[in-house]
Amino acid sequence: MNHYTDEAIVAGIKLRDREIIWSLYKQYFPTISHLITTNSGTEIDAEDVFQDALVIIYKKISDDELILTSSFKTYLYSVCRNLWLQKLDKKTFSTDILDLADDSEFQDSIHFEFTDTESEKIKISQEHFLELSEDCQKVLKLFMAKTSLKEIAEEMGFGSEKYAKTRKFMCKEKLKEKILNDPRFKKYFGNE
Repeated sequence: MNHYTDEAIVAGIKLRDREIIWSLYKQYFPTISHLITTNSGTEIDAEDVFQDALVIIYKKISDDELILTSSFKTYLYSVCRNLWLQKLDKKTFSTDILDLADDSEFQDSIHFEFTDTESEKIKISQEHFLELSEDCQKVLKLFMAKTSLKEIAEEMGFGSEKYAKTRKFMCKEKLKEKILNDPRFKKYFGNE
């Protein structure tokens, strides 16, 4: 597999170079697929997000608006992640995307594609998610990864699926309560 420099990748995208674009798919798609499929998405969602990200990046390059302040890989990951967060946010309450909070490699790049309000919503949600007990974080992460209640019960050492369901509900409600009672949440989203 060819590994191109960031400059070669940007030039290749601008020229719609098939070899470079195919190389991007081979090199980076598995990471994006993992991101999406472990965060309530499917392989098809991952393909859509990856393609949408490349279109956005192509447009920025064509309009001479792309300024890389990180590696291309980090930039691509950030665009994909932000697109997926936006799609999730449209479908569900923002607490369903919180398992992305511990992705430290790209933590610094999460906000640049969002409006200030969207960034604030995610930041507040992440902060409160990280304040939950480790058990609650793990239960919610498993749930968001579409792990069955039976598997959650087994992995967490709960006695039954019923208790796993109750525990998931309690953890989610606790998180929701923390977020809704945060003065910053009320400031930004009080009228929603």
